[in-house]
Amino acid sequence: MLKGYTLPRTPRGTSSLAPTPPWHYVGNAVAVEFEADPASAAAFLPDGLALDSGRCAAYFVEWQYVSDSGMEYLDPITSQYRETIILLSASFDGQPVAYCPFIWVDQDVSLMRGLVQGWPKQIGSTWITRAYDLPSKAAPVIGFGGRFGATLAVKDRRLIEAQVTLRERSETLPSPSFARAVNVRYFPELVAGRHDLPAVHELVQLKSRDVQISPIWKGDASMQVFDHPCLELPDLRPTAIVAGYRFSFALTVDDLLPLRDLRR
Repeated sequence: MLKGYTLPRTPRGTSSLAPTPPWHYVGNAVAVEFEADPASAAAFLPDGLALDSGRCAAYFVEWQYVSDSGMEYLDPITSQYRETIILLSASFDGQPVAYCPFIWVDQDVSLMRGLVQGWPKQIGSTWITRAYDLPSKAAPVIGFGGRFGATLAVKDRRLIEAQVTLRERSETLPSPSFARAVNVRYFPELVAGRHDLPAVHELVQLKSRDVQISPIWKGDASMQVFDHPCLELPDLRPTAIVAGYRFSFALTVDDLLPLRDLRR
């Protein structure tokens, strides 16, 4: 009998790309809150979601992850990855939610876990300024005046550059946040004559537990989105920058809430 949570399923089940949940995460985030053209943002929303506003957020996150039974962080290449996440402000049945049209990650294990949850993950290269526990010209402070940069490159093309200068403590996270985020799980059909009838096409709401958030620092920000020959992210290019953020957070994922089967 073959075993494993994801492919490849094997006799012992230890070769699966992503292990069985729960999945535990901790990360450092630099984020930019911005406005995009509302009509352009609305065009990215799937059936079942409506635009709440043109408010968007870009999150650049340096993650560390472990499974429930493992100590992956002792083999850091299996545990660490960097990610860029774009969130739009939407609503579902009149309630505010977030929706992710684009997300890039640099590890295949994270990509697989994301696809299971409905995150539309692609491979990309994210780099983020690091802070350290010692004062040094080589590291910014996590406090007033601290300056952080973040970049995203996709298929060797620079797609995003962002900078944040911290000014004050904040009681709120960037908006939209991951709370009540809604994703689309989609798996296409290859059978001839059924290419437009996906095997899976559903709205799902993310669920996390044991959420912890560090002190949140907020400040000024800038962000540029560059043209790309294929990717449509430039359609969400900022029309105004609202604020920048820097914070850390931790959470556990082992559940998902189905909302609507979009094949019906």
